[in-house]
Amino acid sequence: MSVETFVAAAETLFTLETMAWVVMGVLLGIVVGALPGLGPPLGMAIILPLTLPMEPTNAIILLIGVYSGSMYGGSIAAILINTPGVSSSAATMFDGYPMSKQGRAATALSISATASAIAGALTIVVLLLFSPFLVEVVLAVGTPERFLVAILGLAMITVVARGSIVKGLLAGVAGLLVTTVGSAPMSLDNRYTDSMLLYDGVSFVAVLIGLFAIAEMMKLAGQEGGIAEDGVRIGGGVSAGIVSTLKRPITVVKSGFLGMVIGSIPGAGATVSNFIAYSEAVRSSDDPDSFGDGNETGVVASEASNNGTVAGSLVPAISFGIPGSSSTAVLIGGLLMHDLRPGQSMFDPSGELALTYAMLLALLLGNLVILLVGLSLVTRLGILTKIDTNYIIPMVIVLSFLGTFALDTNPIDVLTIIVFGVLGFYMVRHNYSVIAFVLGVVLGDIAEQNLYRSLELSDGSYMIFVNPFEYGWLSPLLVLVICLILVGPFLQGRLERYRDG
Repeated sequence: MSVETFVAAAETLFTLETMAWVVMGVLLGIVVGALPGLGPPLGMAIILPLTLPMEPTNAIILLIGVYSGSMYGGSIAAILINTPGVSSSAATMFDGYPMSKQGRAATALSISATASAIAGALTIVVLLLFSPFLVEVVLAVGTPERFLVAILGLAMITVVARGSIVKGLLAGVAGLLVTTVGSAPMSLDNRYTDSMLLYDGVSFVAVLIGLFAIAEMMKLAGQEGGIAEDGVRIGGGVSAGIVSTLKRPITVVKSGFLGMVIGSIPGAGATVSNFIAYSEAVRSSDDPDSFGDGNETGVVASEASNNGTVAGSLVPAISFGIPGSSSTAVLIGGLLMHDLRPGQSMFDPSGELALTYAMLLALLLGNLVILLVGLSLVTRLGILTKIDTNYIIPMVIVLSFLGTFALDTNPIDVLTIIVFGVLGFYMVRHNYSVIAFVLGVVLGDIAEQNLYRSLELSDGSYMIFVNPFEYGWLSPLLVLVICLILVGPFLQGRLERYRDG
């Protein structure tokens, strides 16, 4: 690391004007992230043309701030109204919303802010120190590895499915089937539809909003009062959330680095890392059955992972110009619009290395803003759980429809959220795993595309996934991890019976 360049980047960042853009970006991001159906790609895309008159460093820092802030902002809606403001906060709902219903909304929100800020700052520091090594790691991850990461996520269904494993697997398969609608990834033939409105498939955002927002509003329509049970007790508070997070340093670090590693894999993104980190927290817990009922570790894992992903997703974006997610695709567009070329020049001391360091330092500052703003608003946000459902339901439904339609302006998305809202309502009623279904929807398209590409590279040979001598060691290692996850529960059961016998 060039000390002179680092100092120059710090001097650039710590000016009143640039710091103001960081704060503004984070605040805008929190608002965008908290609105159901919106998210960092849309927020950044709206702001992108407005940055044209700005100085390049300030423009990119503003976009980075929106990206980071929206990752935290998504947890606000997830915790309070069981609606993911962004898809990367979906796993936060599983324990955050039950905490809200138990009168611990303030605790859940402060856990979210603390875990997000700590994991985000920690991963940025690591990226600053080890960026050359991380670039080599990204280079080692090819198409077969991306396919196996998706399969790893699908294997987690056996971990996260509550109750009947058969129902969990059926839900996961149903989610996979949803991703087969539309054009095939390689042949471009239409599947299961002749409508051009479904040419790009069923919108994942619309599915997610339907499964959680609309389904939850259908449930709330049958009860009186606010969203929290027993009249809401905003218990716990800010200090309880901070202490709870600090008591789980291993979960914070592990989830943050899972987010960072997975986020650095192009095409994986925060949604995948979010579910994998949550699933890992369930797997490693001494009380896995408590997850989904307000386990604070679930909120810590989920929120630490999605902000950790921000740091990881920057690696392929600024190193190779490869977007690790939709958000970094917009960021790359911002770099190009301001005549900045992703690649080696971003790490060249005589090139744009100072800007790269300024971006990373801006993320560090942004995480501090997230912590301060998040903790200061906790007690005010908690009051939302006391609002009568007669006011909440129409507001959430309107925001869900507007946000979903604004994303692609595709009328079929409106029908999609209705269909999956009804489906999600009855899945919960009949004890089918919504988590498993979402995993199938998230990972199906990623798995299919990378399977096709992998087989093309190997001329149809499946040895590309298991032959370390010809195709590298990473794929066989992922295969081994997948096998251990799949057979682990059965082996654990046999070992327990052996010990008892």
